[in-house]
Amino acid sequence: MSERGPASEHGLASENGSASVLVVGIAGALVGLTAGGVAVAGAFVAAQRAAGAADTAALAAADVASGAVPGYPCTQAASIAEANGASLVSCDLDGLVVTVTASVPYLGLSAEARARAGPPGSG
Repeated sequence: MSERGPASEHGLASENGSASVLVVGIAGALVGLTAGGVAVAGAFVAAQRAAGAADTAALAAADVASGAVPGYPCTQAASIAEANGASLVSCDLDGLVVTVTASVPYLGLSAEARARAGPPGSG
């Protein structure tokens, strides 16, 4: 046996601590994947919120355009979009058909969705 001990005879001394490096690497990869998954899930939620806000804003504006509810279609659409946590990007009237685009901010970007509403058979 040599002075270094039995582990060095078999070449194992150079591998001391390698399991720690492996564990740190795996933990880092898991943290990265989790952060990416959370970001993607958050973007999906923002897109769904934008779609829901656009749908309800378009329906509310179409009710005003048809005369079922008093007011101005795009003013009503902006109010409904805001109540749903979104902002109204655009509102277009084509007769009784209303097309709106709503936006929801997420991580410095925005998720936008467009919706159209009007009487049956109008487009």
